[in-house]
Amino acid sequence: MLRRTSSPPPTRKPKPLLRTLCASVLIACQLAMPPLARAQLPGMGDGGEMTASAERRLGDQIARELYRDPDYIDDPVLAEYVQDIWQRLLAAARLRGDLTPELDERFAWTVLLGRDRSINAFALPGGYLGLHLGLISVTGSRDELATVLGHELSHVTQRHISRIMAKQSRQMPLLLAGMILGMIAAGKSRNGDAGQAVLMGSQAAFMQNQLSFSRDMEREADRIGFGVMTQAGYAPQGAAAMFEKLQYASRLNDNGSYPYLRSHPLNSERVADMQGRYQFRPGSGVTMPLAMDHAMIAARARVLVRPGVDVLRLWIDAAGSGEFARSTPAQQAGTLYAAALATNELRDYKSARALVQRLVARTSEDAPAARLARLLSAEIELAADDAPKAATLLDLQAKDRPEMLLVAQAAAATRSPKPMVAPLRDWVASHPRDATAWRMLGRLYGAQNDTLRAIRADAEANVAVLDYPGARDRFKAAQEFMHKGGAPIDHYEASIIDTRARAIEVLVKEQAAEPPLR
Repeated sequence: MLRRTSSPPPTRKPKPLLRTLCASVLIACQLAMPPLARAQLPGMGDGGEMTASAERRLGDQIARELYRDPDYIDDPVLAEYVQDIWQRLLAAARLRGDLTPELDERFAWTVLLGRDRSINAFALPGGYLGLHLGLISVTGSRDELATVLGHELSHVTQRHISRIMAKQSRQMPLLLAGMILGMIAAGKSRNGDAGQAVLMGSQAAFMQNQLSFSRDMEREADRIGFGVMTQAGYAPQGAAAMFEKLQYASRLNDNGSYPYLRSHPLNSERVADMQGRYQFRPGSGVTMPLAMDHAMIAARARVLVRPGVDVLRLWIDAAGSGEFARSTPAQQAGTLYAAALATNELRDYKSARALVQRLVARTSEDAPAARLARLLSAEIELAADDAPKAATLLDLQAKDRPEMLLVAQAAAATRSPKPMVAPLRDWVASHPRDATAWRMLGRLYGAQNDTLRAIRADAEANVAVLDYPGARDRFKAAQEFMHKGGAPIDHYEASIIDTRARAIEVLVKEQAAEPPLR
């Protein structure tokens, strides 16, 4: 019997087009998959919504980077103003049922301020919000600022971030199927463009679906945010007024074309929607009256974005211009506030004092504005190294954060820290994530030569900004100080430090195990 030996068939070189398509599939799969999924974060395995705990951990990762950003600012005056609006919105969201008890407990609900001059705010995972000073500077009322915060709050309460991830996860099979069809079409067709067309079409359909989903989320955040801000007692006209400002700000870069390619609805569409939700009286428009204290807050935001020496001098010149006399009292207060703060930034303390005295006279009949003027006066005296005079301008028994921190700063500068230690210690006990207050408390302990408590306060300040390695190092420094035995040790404080050091060591290990964001 003759044996027939068979030689292996000659190998065929893959067609260049198929090689290209295979590479395209791998690249497109990587690009189409959300970055958070590539980071293998928990809670995404079954394609369901991300758990609240996983979203909070992701938010902590992002917030940690924002705290390190040089543009991050914790200005007590601006933070207090924003926080007052924010807390009212949170209370309204709870009352409406938009904020569930689980999210209320698990999420951070923290607003981070940035010096950026752009008119922007953004929601982050886990209940964090970013707010640029540029946006505060263009608002004309609390109601407008409440509109933006209510909108971003609704993005978080409605779990839009986890819903985006879940939708992308569910659509991945459809995207892959479209790419496979493109490869098959390319293999069968003599015209490789047919396969490319199917491949690109599947990606385009996927992206369009994602854009539509995002537009729906924006509309939902508009609708729910409007309900939250009105429930909180803010005027509905503020919503339309804010969107008109956003439309005006984007007019130079946006001609309104191709609304179907947008992830956000057109501002004109949103203005019309807000106007439709509140039936304006004929001729009433959407202009909100300018409150004196809000004009001063907006002015503070304009100066603290660090616009440059030339712009600061323009504010100073405006306080002496002919137009100043023709402006309203609220506008005059805003101009004087900006001019006084600008001269303080330029270290021209003599001029700053003269301008702030004009501001004090202008605001004497408006209690909230008068308080802001008084705090600015104390701020200028502290900057001019006249802490005793600053102390005379302040309420030494104040319980509000901006004034309490100024009093503490004056106490540290005059080497008389004892009266302010207890109030600040009580404050951080109820506000443990207030890094600024912890650092001020550390200064007071240092002025008392209480080194151990000063080191611990620095460690807790690092914990507050999620810098666990830095906190661990400071707690270790406190333990080393105790072991040296150079001074009498409070054993109760030593026990707290040892307990906190162990807890932070666990957080450091958990943080090291997290996938990197980049």
